[in-house]
Amino acid sequence: MLKKIVLPTLLLALAVACQQGQKRPKGEGINRDTTHYTKEEYIAEAMDSNLVVAFLDHHAEFAPYRESILDFYRKRDFHFAWIDSAGLTEQAGGFMNMMRQDEATGIRDSSLDKSAALRLYDSLSAEGSELNRKDLLYRITEISLTGQFFDYAQKTWGGMTSDNSKDLEWFIPRKKINVESLLDSVIRYPKTAIATNEPVNRQYKLLRDELQRLAKLAKDNPVLDSIRIEKKKTYKSGDSSNVIAAVKKRLQMYGDFKDSDTTSRFTPQLDSALRNFQARFGQKEDGVIRESTVASLNRPLEHYMQQILLNMERIRWVPVEVNTDYLLVNIPEFRLHAYEDGKLAWSCNVVVGTQGNSTVIFSKDLKYVVFSPYWNVPPGILRKEVLPGIRKSGKAYLARHNMEMSGSGNSISIRQKPGPSNSLGKVKFLFPNEYNIYLHDTPSKGLFNETKRSFSHGCIRVSEPKKLAEWVLRKDSSWTTAKIDAAMNANKEKYVTVKEKIPVFIGYFTAWVDSQGRLNFRDDVYGHDKKLAALLFGK
Repeated sequence: MLKKIVLPTLLLALAVACQQGQKRPKGEGINRDTTHYTKEEYIAEAMDSNLVVAFLDHHAEFAPYRESILDFYRKRDFHFAWIDSAGLTEQAGGFMNMMRQDEATGIRDSSLDKSAALRLYDSLSAEGSELNRKDLLYRITEISLTGQFFDYAQKTWGGMTSDNSKDLEWFIPRKKINVESLLDSVIRYPKTAIATNEPVNRQYKLLRDELQRLAKLAKDNPVLDSIRIEKKKTYKSGDSSNVIAAVKKRLQMYGDFKDSDTTSRFTPQLDSALRNFQARFGQKEDGVIRESTVASLNRPLEHYMQQILLNMERIRWVPVEVNTDYLLVNIPEFRLHAYEDGKLAWSCNVVVGTQGNSTVIFSKDLKYVVFSPYWNVPPGILRKEVLPGIRKSGKAYLARHNMEMSGSGNSISIRQKPGPSNSLGKVKFLFPNEYNIYLHDTPSKGLFNETKRSFSHGCIRVSEPKKLAEWVLRKDSSWTTAKIDAAMNANKEKYVTVKEKIPVFIGYFTAWVDSQGRLNFRDDVYGHDKKLAALLFGK
C-alpha cells in the first residue's frame, strides 16, 4: 500500500533513520515526559521518538515549531494524537475540513503548503482498514498532521510576521499564541470542535461570517457586479426614477432594505434603508441618494470581500479578548470607543491626523488627565507656522494667540497658556509615548460635524472631553462632575494621575461588525489597506 504514496524517498529516509537509531542532541526525542497525561488518556500505541526527530529533520517548513512539536509529544510520551484504535480521529477529520475550506480565513501565504498533509490524510482514510498503527504511513501521517497544525494555527490565527506588521506602521504589540496548549486541548476533548478553541478576537469570527455571506451573495447573483446604477442627479423622499428602483434592489441584496417594494417611488422605507446603509459606510446619514452613496453601491462585491480579508488579517494581531476597561480609537472610523469590563459603554467622534501628519497605530496605558493644560508648540508647527508669524507681527502674534516664549536663538520654545482659546482646549489625556500623541479637547468644535475628520497634526481631538474625563475618573469619588468642570475652567494647569490601568489602543480598521451586528466599511484614509493588499494579494 505504501507504494501509492507520493513521497517514497522521504519515507525510505525516515525508515533508515529509525533503523539506525541515530544519536540525537540531548533534549530531543529521547527525553520523555510522562507527567501530563494518565495512562487512560493515551492511545495504546506509541511512536519511536527518533521517528519524530527524523521527520522534522526532513521538513524544513516545520523548523520554527520544532521544539514545540517535540515538547508536545514528550508530554504525551510520544503516543498518537490524531489516530486511535479505529483509525483517524474525529479531530483529524475536522482539522482537514478546516484546511480545505480556508478560503473564509483569508490566508494567502504561499509558505503554507497543505497538500502533503492532505494527501497523507486521504491516503490513510482510503487504506486505513488495511493498515495498522505499526505501519509507517500511520506514523508519518500522525506527525505530519501535528506539524501542519502548528503551521496552520500560527498563520491562520496569528497572521503574518511581526516584522511585516511593523513595515505596515502597526506598533500595537502582537498577541502570542500557545499552539501547543491549543492542540493539546483539541486532542484531549473530542467533543470540543476546533472552531470553539480558535485563539482570535470575536471580530475575526464575525467578519468571517460576513465574508461567507458576501461570497454566497456573489455566487447567487453572478451578474450583480456587471449592473451599474447610473445617477445623474440627487434623489430624496418623494422623487421617482428608475435609479430609485435600482437602488432598492441593491439595498435589498445587502440587507438594508427589508421591504419587497421595487417600484421607482422614493418611499419612507427607502429613506430608512438609505440611512442605515450610509451609517454602515460612514457617510452623511440623510437618506439622500447622492454620488457617494451610489459609488458605494456600485463597487464590486470582490472589493468588499478583499477589504474584509485585510481586516481579518489585522484582527489576527490583536488580543483575543480584553476584559478590562480600555479606550479604542479607530482612525478610519474617526471614533473613540470606551469599554468597561470589555463591553462597549459609549462612543464619540474624534478628529485624527491628516494624511501628511498621520496618527500612529500603537497602544499605551493612560497615565494622566491634565486640566487647563498648556500647549507646548511642537517643533514642526513652531518652525512652519509660529516663528513665521512672529517674524511678521512680532510680540503682537504672541499676545493674539495667548502664547509665551522662552529661550533665544536656536533654543526658542513657545507654549500657549491655559484658557478658552488654547489649542488643546480645557483638558488633555496623556498616555506617554515616543510619538508625542495624546487625546485632547479643542476650541474648534465645527470639525466634529464633518463626515471625514482627518484635520489634525497627529494628535486626537475628542468631541466629548468632559464626558471622557468623567469616565476616566469615575472610580475616584473625589472627582465629582462639579470638580471636573471647575478644573477645566480654572485656567491653571493641573495634573491628575490615573490610579487604575486603562489601556489606550489607536487602531486602524476599515471593516468591522458593530454592536448592532451591522457590517461596516470605511475609506482607507492613510493607504494602509493598499500596502497590506500588496502583501496579501500581490496588488
